[in-house]
Amino acid sequence: MASERIILHCDMNCFYASVEMAYNPKLQGKPIAVCGDPERRNGIVLTASYPAKWMGVKTGMALWEAQQHCRDIIFVPAHYDLYTRYSGYTREIFLRYSDMVEPFGLDEAWLDCTASQSLFGSGQKIAKQISDAVKDELGITCSIGVSWNKVFAKLGSDYKKPDATTIISRSNWKDIVFPLPATDLLYVGSRTGKKLANYCVHTIGDLATANPNFLKEKLGKVGSMLWGFANGLDTGAVAKYEGREAQAPIKSIGNSWTTPRDLKTDRDVWIVIYLLAESVAARLRENHFRCRGVEVSLRDSSLFSFERQVKLSQPTMQEKDIAEAAYQLYKKNYRWSEHLRSVGVRAIDLRPDTEPNQISFEYSAEKQEETERLESAIDGIRNRFGYYSVQRAVMYKDRFLSHCDAKGDHTIHPHGYLQGSTGEHLIYVRTKN
Repeated sequence: MASERIILHCDMNCFYASVEMAYNPKLQGKPIAVCGDPERRNGIVLTASYPAKWMGVKTGMALWEAQQHCRDIIFVPAHYDLYTRYSGYTREIFLRYSDMVEPFGLDEAWLDCTASQSLFGSGQKIAKQISDAVKDELGITCSIGVSWNKVFAKLGSDYKKPDATTIISRSNWKDIVFPLPATDLLYVGSRTGKKLANYCVHTIGDLATANPNFLKEKLGKVGSMLWGFANGLDTGAVAKYEGREAQAPIKSIGNSWTTPRDLKTDRDVWIVIYLLAESVAARLRENHFRCRGVEVSLRDSSLFSFERQVKLSQPTMQEKDIAEAAYQLYKKNYRWSEHLRSVGVRAIDLRPDTEPNQISFEYSAEKQEETERLESAIDGIRNRFGYYSVQRAVMYKDRFLSHCDAKGDHTIHPHGYLQGSTGEHLIYVRTKN
């Protein structure tokens, strides 16, 4: 009989803020918030230290609003090179215990330690050793979940913070997991959570005891998958570490949508492409990236699909640049033998927004900066008042087609689940069909 799997999920606590405090000990114990540009009050909080969180400061909050919650807050500019370096250090610690290490962004990772028990002891003992090493060697803390599957291990790392280890075993999993909100489960985003709530499914326990055929009828194959997750039936393997994860935690940011009706005209396609480009550009700004290329994916009503890419003359995080590039790819490559059913837009070849751009006579740095400030301001308004508080005029040409919050409905998918042809480690997709 095969031994029970030992899966760990390690989540660095307030990672950006913790790294800043480790790098600058004068910040230790103070309420700090890491943000893109502290001089711009329309910027947002990327992460906050626990003293700031205890005062009500939250990720995504506008800087001026954070200051209202915590008058003594210290705004610190983001240093992505530093975070990437520390992320690499954490990977080195994980690899002491297993070569099965699957990163999930910069600050999280799964480890399969099943074969490591003879060397290092139980999953709980390995978690303690990792936690101590991260603390002693890097000066930051992590929360660790230990279970027999990836989904429950991640629930465990989220269960108690900071600097805690939670064991979710065969004997206690129902006591810990069932009372948790359904939205705590991997793949249950805000929209799926609202759908489940409409059917009186509020907790993971409700989801586990629901009729699986009903869930499949209402949510498709995702419904069956979520039912399995809620019942501890996840068998997803932890991917073997590939060595380049720490250098490239995010390879692309994209969004795709199976539209509520078939697209029959260029105008239809332009509306959907712009809708998706808005969400992609907002994610780029949120994560402080610019893209050097754009990819468009198209699927028609006969289910034939293809992808095309183009390299941009200048890196961008502007929705107009992304939308126009994607639309030109569509115009160049689609012949309308069938109506379109699904469109995807992806920003590729990502670069940090701190990286300098090549000077060009056709390129205005001042104009780019002005546009980026405007779009960041719109992001801030939408974060506070909702997506529909600010709308492009083009969206009013077809309110049925454009009535979609493409960014708000994203779900972050880790490597190994619903993996597409790209196999990338952090992908934003729309899950509603």
